Amino acid sequence: MSEPLAREFTEQAVRHLESDFLPKIEVCLERLSEAHVWWRPNERSNSVGNLLMHLAGNLRQWTVATLGGERDVRQRDLEFSQREPIPKEELLQRLRETVAEAAAVIRRLGEKELLDRYHVQIYAVSGLQAVFHVVEHFSYHTGQIILVTKQLENVDLAFYGDLESKKKRFEETA
Repeated sequence: MSEPLAREFTEQAVRHLESDFLPKIEVCLERLSEAHVWWRPNERSNSVGNLLMHLAGNLRQWTVATLGGERDVRQRDLEFSQREPIPKEELLQRLRETVAEAAAVIRRLGEKELLDRYHVQIYAVSGLQAVFHVVEHFSYHTGQIILVTKQLENVDLAFYGDLESKKKRFEETA
């Protein structure tokens, strides 16, 4: 791996988190009521609220704590067991702050840090694997939030409705 390749990888990872996935979640939360944020189809499924807590927890643990050297304060079980509603604005603010912190850590990673080995949860991973994991994981749960929003609100979220504007925004952040 070279430094230019490391820089390209980290910038693309940050772009996905900040400019693709987080804005889609924001659009969904604008549409969802507080009740819908905590709705679940059954007890074995997560609510959007739980998914927002989970995204922030996972991102913080894998990047801010593991790659950034901060203390790991994650309470993973609470991310799924929370049933008392937390306002969606509070959840969104936590997620935005975590994405910003994680992006700052990822941007600081160079070739050495991406190739170094880290321990997170029960895994031994390279920095590259850790970044790849958080981007993939964020994408996966963003898709779930989008699906729930479409089902509950019966809307086309039109993420790709204006492809020219989307292309321009994508090129500006690339």
